[in-house]
Amino acid sequence: MATVLVIDDERGVREGLCRAIASAGHKTLPAGGLTEAREAIAREAPGCIVLDVRLKDGDGIAFLAELRAKLAPDVPVIMATAYGDSERTIAAMKGGAFDYVTKPFDLPALLATVERAVRQRELAKAVPQSPLAGAAPSPEGSLIGTSAAMLAVWKVIGRAASSDVPVLITGETGTGKELVARAIHAHSSRAREPFVAVNLSALPETLIEAELFGHEKGAFTGAVARRPGRVELAAGGTLLLDEIGDLDLTLQTRLLRVLQDGRYERVGGTEVLTSRARVIAATHKPVRPGQADARLREDLYYRLAVIEVELPPLRARRSDIPQLVAHALASSPAKAVSEEAMALLQAYAWPGNVRELVHVVQRAAVMCGAEVIDVGDLAPALRAPQTTIEVGAPGDGPGEPYASMPLRDATALLEKRMIELALAKSGGNRAEAARTLGIARPQLYTKMDEHGIAGRKE
Repeated sequence: MATVLVIDDERGVREGLCRAIASAGHKTLPAGGLTEAREAIAREAPGCIVLDVRLKDGDGIAFLAELRAKLAPDVPVIMATAYGDSERTIAAMKGGAFDYVTKPFDLPALLATVERAVRQRELAKAVPQSPLAGAAPSPEGSLIGTSAAMLAVWKVIGRAASSDVPVLITGETGTGKELVARAIHAHSSRAREPFVAVNLSALPETLIEAELFGHEKGAFTGAVARRPGRVELAAGGTLLLDEIGDLDLTLQTRLLRVLQDGRYERVGGTEVLTSRARVIAATHKPVRPGQADARLREDLYYRLAVIEVELPPLRARRSDIPQLVAHALASSPAKAVSEEAMALLQAYAWPGNVRELVHVVQRAAVMCGAEVIDVGDLAPALRAPQTTIEVGAPGDGPGEPYASMPLRDATALLEKRMIELALAKSGGNRAEAARTLGIARPQLYTKMDEHGIAGRKE
């Protein structure tokens, strides 16, 4: 049994959490704010803390830094919030939070998180946590999203930023892999050092080695002077190797040596140089051992994927589309999108992901010549039945459009339609809709978020 300190200024939430945690066999200490929390910690050392991000008498993120620095440096802290704020999520995870959960709570999942936190402390009572160093860096403007899928990404970015280990970013083309790499760099202790990116798929194979490691004068025809490579230019900063899945096997061996001990030589040289750069790799191709067509050496994969960030495709986070559209229109003559046009944007499968969405919206803004983008201003592909989710209103049969869709898109469409039908049948009551679908309410909330479906909770 552990003592769990619950800090939340909403009495109902605080008491409900305390009852749930107590039912799992733990002692609870309730606190309605930071002053009460400090007094509770002075009276009895907790084994776990559940801390709301926004409190009436202070900021939860700032209090997390205080906990890590002096009040409870080795006590796991679970941050809780009703807001999917990317910067706060990153700051919390970077600042040493054990986990970050959102309201409304999935109580079984929260209790499981508390159990993990308690067990971790029992296994290692003195694991050092890094305090939040300085002010949070400015947000990465183009990396946008508050969906459940993106919250998971923010959490991994925060963990990665607080460490120095290699990172592997995977995801479809256009999902924002370089933006994630830049966010990790910007929030890390290397933020003032160079960020050097190289797209390996854009370079001829004969030039990749010299581009990465540099070359000496006379190393090959045209090498009229010594030239540093990207590894050298990154110095003590971050080196992003984009499309690592395209790297030649011979060069993979050389890169593995850099990751193992930091050593390398310029092409045509004998001097052994040492790299201090942190390596982040990205790819849209299969690279995990055992995957079909994976070309990455197994030992290199495990060296790179110490932390792996898997970016969700846009179709898995449709609720983020309005935010992304607003961002794409920020410097445009068009200032808004009609409801009908937004419905098409949220229904489209987006094979090119966020990159495609931005291009489509910017094109529409230029073509419409007005302040509001309407359906007619969108590209014809978005209005074509075979590429949009035009399968009739809730209650209609699935129809032929499914037959011409990829399996994953057809499955997503069917799931969306079933949720819409259940919500329509229940009059918008999510609890009743969840019972009809045979799933838990938190799972329904997540799926509604993924599909961009709105509706009242109870």
